[in-house]
Amino acid sequence: MRGPEIQLRPPLEPAITGRARLGRRTKDLVKRLRPGDVAVIDHADLDRIAAEDLAASGVRAVVNVASSSTGRYPNAGPLVLARAGVKLVDAPAAPLFSELRDGDEITVAGGQIRTNGTVLASGHTIGLEEANDQLELQRARINEALGSFATNTIEHVREEGALLAGKIEFPQTSTRFRGRHVLIVVRGTTYRRDLQALRAYIEDTRPILVGVDGGADAILEEGFEPDVVLGDMDSASDAALACGAELIVHAYADGQAPGCERLERLGLTYLVVPAVGTSEDVAMLLAHEKGAQLIVSVGAHFNLTEFLDKNRSGMSSTFLTRLRIGETLVDAKGVSRLYNPGVRGWQMGLFVLASLLLIVIVVISSPALEELFDLIWLKIKVSLGL
Repeated sequence: MRGPEIQLRPPLEPAITGRARLGRRTKDLVKRLRPGDVAVIDHADLDRIAAEDLAASGVRAVVNVASSSTGRYPNAGPLVLARAGVKLVDAPAAPLFSELRDGDEITVAGGQIRTNGTVLASGHTIGLEEANDQLELQRARINEALGSFATNTIEHVREEGALLAGKIEFPQTSTRFRGRHVLIVVRGTTYRRDLQALRAYIEDTRPILVGVDGGADAILEEGFEPDVVLGDMDSASDAALACGAELIVHAYADGQAPGCERLERLGLTYLVVPAVGTSEDVAMLLAHEKGAQLIVSVGAHFNLTEFLDKNRSGMSSTFLTRLRIGETLVDAKGVSRLYNPGVRGWQMGLFVLASLLLIVIVVISSPALEELFDLIWLKIKVSLGL
Protein backbone atom coordinates (compact mmCIF):
# COMPACT_ATOMS: atom_id res chain seq x y z
CA MET A 1 0.00 0.00 0.00
CA ARG A 2 1.44 3.35 -1.10
CA GLY A 3 1.56 6.16 1.34
CA PRO A 4 0.41 9.71 0.56
CA GLU A 5 2.55 11.54 -1.95
CA ILE A 6 4.64 14.33 -0.50
CA GLN A 7 4.82 17.47 -2.62
CA LEU A 8 8.11 19.28 -2.24
CA ARG A 9 7.92 23.04 -2.27
CA PRO A 10 10.65 24.94 -4.06
CA PRO A 11 13.12 26.48 -1.62
CA LEU A 12 12.31 30.02 -0.60
CA GLU A 13 14.65 32.69 -1.90
CA PRO A 14 16.55 34.46 0.86
CA ALA A 15 15.38 37.97 1.60
CA ILE A 16 17.71 40.79 0.57
CA THR A 17 18.00 43.90 2.71
CA GLY A 18 19.88 47.02 1.75
CA ARG A 19 19.77 50.77 1.28
CA ALA A 20 17.46 51.89 -1.51
CA ARG A 21 19.08 54.05 -4.16
CA LEU A 22 16.57 55.62 -6.51
CA GLY A 23 17.22 56.94 -10.00
CA ARG A 24 15.10 57.26 -13.11
CA ARG A 25 18.22 57.58 -15.28
CA THR A 26 20.18 54.38 -14.76
CA LYS A 27 23.45 55.76 -16.17
CA ASP A 28 23.37 58.50 -13.51
CA LEU A 29 22.26 56.20 -10.70
CA VAL A 30 25.16 53.74 -11.13
CA LYS A 31 27.60 56.48 -10.13
CA ARG A 32 26.00 56.59 -6.66
CA LEU A 33 25.59 52.87 -6.04
CA ARG A 34 27.64 51.00 -3.45
CA PRO A 35 28.02 47.26 -2.80
CA GLY A 36 24.99 45.91 -0.92
CA ASP A 37 22.58 48.62 -2.13
CA VAL A 38 19.22 47.91 -3.72
CA ALA A 39 18.82 49.88 -6.96
CA VAL A 40 15.33 51.19 -7.72
CA ILE A 41 15.11 52.13 -11.40
CA ASP A 42 12.56 53.16 -14.01
CA HIS A 43 14.04 51.57 -17.12
CA ALA A 44 11.84 49.94 -19.75
CA ASP A 45 13.76 47.42 -21.87
CA LEU A 46 16.82 47.27 -19.64
CA ASP A 47 19.83 47.27 -21.98
CA ARG A 48 23.11 45.38 -21.72
CA ILE A 49 25.34 48.36 -20.87
CA ALA A 50 23.06 49.54 -18.04
CA ALA A 51 22.83 46.01 -16.66
CA GLU A 52 26.61 45.55 -16.77
CA ASP A 53 27.08 48.83 -14.90
CA LEU A 54 24.49 47.80 -12.28
CA ALA A 55 26.16 44.42 -11.77
CA ALA A 56 29.62 46.00 -11.56
CA SER A 57 28.44 48.38 -8.81
CA GLY A 58 27.92 45.44 -6.43
CA VAL A 59 24.17 45.88 -5.84
CA ARG A 60 22.41 42.83 -4.49
CA ALA A 61 19.04 43.52 -6.08
CA VAL A 62 17.41 45.73 -8.71
CA VAL A 63 13.76 46.74 -8.56
CA ASN A 64 12.36 48.11 -11.81
CA VAL A 65 9.11 50.09 -11.80
CA ALA A 66 8.97 49.62 -15.58
CA SER A 67 8.99 46.41 -17.61
CA SER A 68 12.58 45.20 -17.93
CA SER A 69 11.66 43.56 -21.21
CA THR A 70 8.62 44.75 -23.17
CA GLY A 71 9.19 42.37 -26.09
CA ARG A 72 9.88 45.24 -28.50
CA TYR A 73 13.33 43.81 -29.31
CA PRO A 74 15.82 41.31 -27.81
CA ASN A 75 17.35 43.29 -24.94
CA ALA A 76 19.92 41.36 -22.94
CA GLY A 77 19.83 43.41 -19.72
CA PRO A 78 17.75 40.99 -17.59
CA LEU A 79 19.93 38.05 -18.63
CA VAL A 80 23.12 39.98 -17.77
CA LEU A 81 21.83 40.64 -14.23
CA ALA A 82 20.66 37.06 -13.78
CA ARG A 83 24.04 35.67 -14.82
CA ALA A 84 25.77 38.08 -12.43
CA GLY A 85 23.64 36.81 -9.55
CA VAL A 86 21.77 40.09 -9.10
CA LYS A 87 18.11 39.68 -8.18
CA LEU A 88 15.80 41.52 -10.60
CA VAL A 89 12.21 42.30 -9.63
CA ASP A 90 9.81 43.85 -12.12
CA ALA A 91 7.12 45.94 -10.42
CA PRO A 92 5.61 48.09 -13.21
CA ALA A 93 3.86 51.25 -12.01
CA ALA A 94 4.79 50.59 -8.36
CA PRO A 95 4.81 53.92 -6.44
CA LEU A 96 8.29 53.41 -5.02
CA PHE A 97 9.65 56.76 -6.17
CA SER A 98 6.98 58.52 -4.10
CA GLU A 99 6.96 56.08 -1.16
CA LEU A 100 10.72 55.83 -0.64
CA ARG A 101 13.52 58.24 0.02
CA ASP A 102 17.07 57.68 -1.13
CA GLY A 103 18.90 55.71 1.55
CA ASP A 104 15.83 54.09 3.16
CA GLU A 105 16.41 50.51 4.23
CA ILE A 106 14.24 48.10 2.26
CA THR A 107 13.83 44.34 2.06
CA VAL A 108 13.21 42.40 -1.14
CA ALA A 109 11.67 39.02 -0.36
CA GLY A 110 10.40 37.02 -3.30
CA GLY A 111 8.62 39.64 -5.36
CA GLN A 112 7.69 41.83 -2.39
CA ILE A 113 9.35 45.13 -1.52
CA ARG A 114 9.00 46.00 2.16
CA THR A 115 10.19 48.70 4.54
CA ASN A 116 9.63 48.71 8.30
CA GLY A 117 7.45 45.62 7.89
CA THR A 118 5.11 47.36 5.44
CA VAL A 119 4.67 45.93 1.94
CA LEU A 120 5.11 48.81 -0.53
CA ALA A 121 4.75 46.80 -3.73
CA SER A 122 4.64 43.31 -5.13
CA GLY A 123 6.38 42.39 -8.34
CA HIS A 124 7.72 39.50 -10.33
CA THR A 125 11.22 38.07 -9.99
CA ILE A 126 12.99 37.39 -13.30
CA GLY A 127 15.38 34.50 -12.85
CA LEU A 128 18.03 33.08 -15.15
CA GLU A 129 15.78 30.60 -16.95
CA GLU A 130 13.01 33.13 -17.60
CA ALA A 131 15.45 35.82 -18.76
CA ASN A 132 17.03 33.39 -21.21
CA ASP A 133 13.61 32.26 -22.51
CA GLN A 134 12.51 35.88 -22.97
CA LEU A 135 15.59 36.70 -25.00
CA GLU A 136 15.21 33.65 -27.25
CA LEU A 137 11.53 34.44 -27.88
CA GLN A 138 12.34 38.04 -28.78
CA ARG A 139 15.10 36.94 -31.14
CA ALA A 140 12.58 34.76 -32.96
CA ARG A 141 10.50 37.89 -33.65
CA ILE A 142 13.44 40.08 -34.64
CA ASN A 143 12.15 40.50 -38.21
CA GLU A 144 9.31 42.71 -36.96
CA ALA A 145 11.69 45.11 -35.22
CA LEU A 146 14.07 45.04 -38.20
CA GLY A 147 11.32 45.97 -40.67
CA SER A 148 10.16 48.93 -38.60
CA PHE A 149 13.75 50.06 -37.99
CA ALA A 150 14.60 49.96 -41.71
CA THR A 151 11.48 51.95 -42.59
CA ASN A 152 12.30 54.68 -40.08
CA THR A 153 15.90 54.81 -41.32
CA ILE A 154 14.81 55.44 -44.91
CA GLU A 155 12.23 58.04 -43.87
CA HIS A 156 14.81 60.08 -41.96
CA VAL A 157 17.65 59.94 -44.48
CA ARG A 158 16.33 63.04 -46.24
CA GLU A 159 15.87 64.95 -42.96
CA GLU A 160 19.43 64.22 -41.84
CA GLY A 161 21.02 64.73 -45.24
CA ALA A 162 23.05 67.66 -43.91
CA LEU A 163 25.48 65.07 -42.53
CA LEU A 164 26.20 63.77 -46.02
CA ALA A 165 26.27 67.21 -47.63
CA GLY A 166 28.77 68.53 -45.10
CA LYS A 167 26.59 71.45 -44.02
CA ILE A 168 27.53 71.26 -40.34
CA GLU A 169 29.53 74.28 -39.21
CA PHE A 170 32.20 73.12 -36.80
CA PRO A 171 33.86 75.70 -34.51
CA GLN A 172 37.56 76.44 -34.53
CA THR A 173 39.14 74.00 -32.07
CA SER A 174 42.41 74.31 -30.20
CA THR A 175 43.02 70.59 -30.85
CA ARG A 176 44.80 70.07 -34.18
CA PHE A 177 43.41 67.04 -36.01
CA ARG A 178 45.05 67.43 -39.42
CA GLY A 179 47.29 64.52 -40.36
CA ARG A 180 46.77 62.78 -36.99
CA HIS A 181 45.17 59.51 -35.93
CA VAL A 182 42.01 60.02 -33.86
CA LEU A 183 40.64 57.42 -31.43
CA ILE A 184 36.96 57.98 -30.57
CA VAL A 185 35.66 56.10 -27.51
CA VAL A 186 31.91 55.53 -27.03
CA ARG A 187 30.22 53.69 -24.17
CA GLY A 188 29.08 50.71 -26.24
CA THR A 189 29.40 46.94 -25.87
CA THR A 190 32.96 45.60 -25.35
CA TYR A 191 34.35 49.16 -25.18
CA ARG A 192 36.40 48.47 -22.06
CA ARG A 193 38.04 45.30 -23.42
CA ASP A 194 38.61 46.87 -26.84
CA LEU A 195 40.28 49.91 -25.32
CA GLN A 196 42.59 47.66 -23.31
CA ALA A 197 43.43 45.68 -26.47
CA LEU A 198 44.41 48.94 -28.20
CA ARG A 199 46.81 50.05 -25.45
CA ALA A 200 49.91 49.28 -27.52
CA TYR A 201 48.47 51.20 -30.49
CA ILE A 202 47.73 54.20 -28.28
CA GLU A 203 51.18 54.21 -26.70
CA ASP A 204 52.97 53.84 -30.04
CA THR A 205 50.85 56.15 -32.22
CA ARG A 206 49.74 58.75 -29.67
CA PRO A 207 46.40 59.43 -31.37
CA ILE A 208 44.08 62.26 -30.37
CA LEU A 209 41.75 60.73 -27.78
CA VAL A 210 38.11 61.78 -28.07
CA GLY A 211 35.65 60.67 -25.39
CA VAL A 212 31.98 60.76 -26.33
CA ASP A 213 30.25 61.55 -23.02
CA GLY A 214 30.92 58.54 -20.74
CA GLY A 215 33.65 57.38 -23.11
CA ALA A 216 35.86 60.05 -21.52
CA ASP A 217 35.72 58.17 -18.22
CA ALA A 218 36.70 54.95 -19.98
CA ILE A 219 39.82 56.70 -21.31
CA LEU A 220 40.72 57.92 -17.82
CA GLU A 221 40.17 54.44 -16.35
CA GLU A 222 42.81 53.08 -18.72
CA GLY A 223 45.35 55.62 -17.48
CA PHE A 224 45.15 57.98 -20.45
CA GLU A 225 43.75 61.52 -20.67
CA PRO A 226 41.19 62.56 -23.29
CA ASP A 227 42.12 65.45 -25.55
CA VAL A 228 38.48 66.18 -26.41
CA VAL A 229 35.18 65.39 -24.70
CA LEU A 230 32.17 65.72 -26.99
CA GLY A 231 28.50 65.05 -26.29
CA ASP A 232 25.47 66.33 -24.47
CA MET A 233 27.49 66.16 -21.22
CA ASP A 234 24.95 64.10 -19.30
CA SER A 235 26.94 60.93 -18.56
CA ALA A 236 30.58 62.06 -18.27
CA SER A 237 31.76 62.48 -14.68
CA ASP A 238 32.83 65.82 -13.24
CA ALA A 239 36.40 64.49 -13.10
CA ALA A 240 36.34 63.72 -16.82
CA LEU A 241 34.96 67.14 -17.68
CA ALA A 242 37.54 68.91 -15.52
CA CYS A 243 40.56 66.86 -16.68
CA GLY A 244 41.74 69.58 -19.07
CA ALA A 245 40.26 68.22 -22.27
CA GLU A 246 38.66 70.52 -24.83
CA LEU A 247 34.88 70.39 -24.27
CA ILE A 248 32.45 70.43 -27.19
CA VAL A 249 28.71 70.35 -26.47
CA HIS A 250 26.53 68.58 -29.02
CA ALA A 251 23.42 70.74 -29.32
CA TYR A 252 20.14 70.04 -31.06
CA ALA A 253 19.81 71.21 -34.64
CA ASP A 254 17.78 74.23 -33.43
CA GLY A 255 20.64 75.33 -31.16
CA GLN A 256 19.28 74.17 -27.80
CA ALA A 257 22.08 72.74 -25.68
CA PRO A 258 21.02 71.55 -22.20
CA GLY A 259 24.55 70.32 -21.54
CA CYS A 260 25.83 73.89 -21.38
CA GLU A 261 24.15 74.48 -18.02
CA ARG A 262 26.20 71.78 -16.33
CA LEU A 263 29.48 73.09 -17.71
CA GLU A 264 28.64 76.62 -16.65
CA ARG A 265 27.90 75.41 -13.12
CA LEU A 266 31.33 73.77 -13.09
CA GLY A 267 32.95 76.96 -14.42
CA LEU A 268 34.31 75.25 -17.54
CA THR A 269 34.72 76.76 -20.99
CA TYR A 270 33.29 74.95 -24.00
CA LEU A 271 32.36 75.06 -27.67
CA VAL A 272 28.97 74.18 -29.18
CA VAL A 273 28.11 72.17 -32.31
CA PRO A 274 24.42 72.19 -33.35
CA ALA A 275 23.77 69.07 -35.45
CA VAL A 276 21.33 66.24 -36.09
CA GLY A 277 22.39 62.66 -35.39
CA THR A 278 24.15 61.08 -32.45
CA SER A 279 27.11 62.50 -30.58
CA GLU A 280 29.37 59.72 -31.84
CA ASP A 281 28.39 60.66 -35.43
CA VAL A 282 29.27 64.29 -34.76
CA ALA A 283 32.61 63.29 -33.19
CA MET A 284 33.54 61.27 -36.29
CA LEU A 285 32.50 64.06 -38.65
CA LEU A 286 34.44 66.62 -36.60
CA ALA A 287 37.64 64.57 -36.88
CA HIS A 288 37.04 64.00 -40.59
CA GLU A 289 36.31 67.64 -41.43
CA LYS A 290 39.36 68.77 -39.42
CA GLY A 291 41.63 66.58 -41.57
CA ALA A 292 42.28 63.45 -39.47
CA GLN A 293 44.42 60.90 -41.30
CA LEU A 294 42.67 57.93 -39.66
CA ILE A 295 39.66 57.64 -37.35
CA VAL A 296 39.43 54.62 -35.05
CA SER A 297 36.16 54.11 -33.18
CA VAL A 298 35.76 52.01 -30.04
CA GLY A 299 32.30 51.03 -28.77
CA ALA A 300 30.39 52.79 -31.56
CA HIS A 301 26.84 51.58 -32.19
CA PHE A 302 26.15 49.94 -35.50
CA ASN A 303 23.66 47.09 -35.13
CA LEU A 304 19.93 46.85 -34.55
CA THR A 305 20.00 45.82 -30.88
CA GLU A 306 22.46 48.56 -29.91
CA PHE A 307 20.39 51.26 -31.58
CA LEU A 308 17.19 50.04 -29.96
CA ASP A 309 19.05 49.94 -26.63
CA LYS A 310 19.63 53.67 -27.17
CA ASN A 311 15.90 54.18 -27.94
CA ARG A 312 16.63 55.11 -31.53
CA SER A 313 14.09 53.97 -34.10
CA GLY A 314 16.48 54.34 -37.05
CA MET A 315 20.12 54.72 -37.99
CA SER A 316 20.01 57.25 -40.79
CA SER A 317 22.58 59.60 -39.23
CA THR A 318 25.04 56.78 -38.60
CA PHE A 319 24.54 55.40 -42.11
CA LEU A 320 25.13 58.82 -43.67
CA THR A 321 28.15 59.54 -41.46
CA ARG A 322 29.90 56.36 -42.51
CA LEU A 323 29.12 57.06 -46.16
CA ARG A 324 30.79 60.45 -45.86
CA ILE A 325 33.87 59.35 -43.95
CA GLY A 326 34.48 56.21 -46.01
CA GLU A 327 37.77 54.37 -45.64
CA THR A 328 39.13 56.94 -43.15
CA LEU A 329 37.08 55.19 -40.45
CA VAL A 330 38.19 51.94 -38.79
CA ASP A 331 35.70 50.35 -36.39
CA ALA A 332 37.59 48.62 -33.57
CA LYS A 333 34.49 47.11 -31.94
CA GLY A 334 35.22 43.53 -30.93
CA VAL A 335 38.96 43.82 -31.53
CA SER A 336 39.50 42.27 -28.08
CA ARG A 337 37.89 39.06 -29.37
CA LEU A 338 39.90 38.97 -32.61
CA TYR A 339 43.04 37.43 -31.16
CA ASN A 340 45.01 36.83 -27.98
CA PRO A 341 48.52 38.05 -28.68
CA GLY A 342 50.10 36.06 -25.81
CA VAL A 343 53.90 36.30 -25.50
CA ARG A 344 55.61 37.20 -28.76
CA GLY A 345 58.87 35.60 -29.92
CA TRP A 346 60.88 38.79 -29.70
CA GLN A 347 59.57 39.39 -26.19
CA MET A 348 60.70 35.90 -25.10
CA GLY A 349 64.10 36.43 -26.75
CA LEU A 350 64.52 39.75 -24.96
CA PHE A 351 63.63 38.09 -21.66
CA VAL A 352 66.22 35.32 -22.17
CA LEU A 353 68.89 37.85 -23.17
CA ALA A 354 68.17 39.99 -20.12
CA SER A 355 68.34 36.90 -17.89
CA LEU A 356 71.74 35.89 -19.30
CA LEU A 357 73.05 39.42 -18.89
CA LEU A 358 71.91 39.43 -15.28
CA ILE A 359 73.68 36.11 -14.63
CA VAL A 360 76.93 37.44 -16.14
CA ILE A 361 76.78 40.57 -13.99
CA VAL A 362 76.16 38.52 -10.83
CA VAL A 363 79.04 36.17 -11.64
CA ILE A 364 81.49 39.00 -12.39
CA SER A 365 80.59 40.84 -9.19
CA SER A 366 80.93 37.72 -6.99
CA PRO A 367 84.45 36.12 -6.74
CA ALA A 368 83.05 32.93 -5.20
CA LEU A 369 80.61 32.41 -8.10
CA GLU A 370 83.36 33.27 -10.58
CA GLU A 371 85.56 30.50 -9.14
CA LEU A 372 82.63 28.08 -9.23
CA PHE A 373 81.97 28.78 -12.91
CA ASP A 374 85.73 28.48 -13.67
CA LEU A 375 85.67 25.03 -12.03
CA ILE A 376 82.58 23.98 -14.00
CA TRP A 377 84.17 25.19 -17.24
CA LEU A 378 87.39 23.31 -16.45
CA LYS A 379 85.45 20.06 -15.89
CA ILE A 380 83.63 20.57 -19.20
CA LYS A 381 86.94 21.00 -21.05
CA VAL A 382 88.44 17.88 -19.40
CA SER A 383 85.39 15.76 -20.22
CA LEU A 384 85.51 16.91 -23.82
CA GLY A 385 89.29 16.36 -24.08
CA LEU A 386 89.97 20.00 -24.87
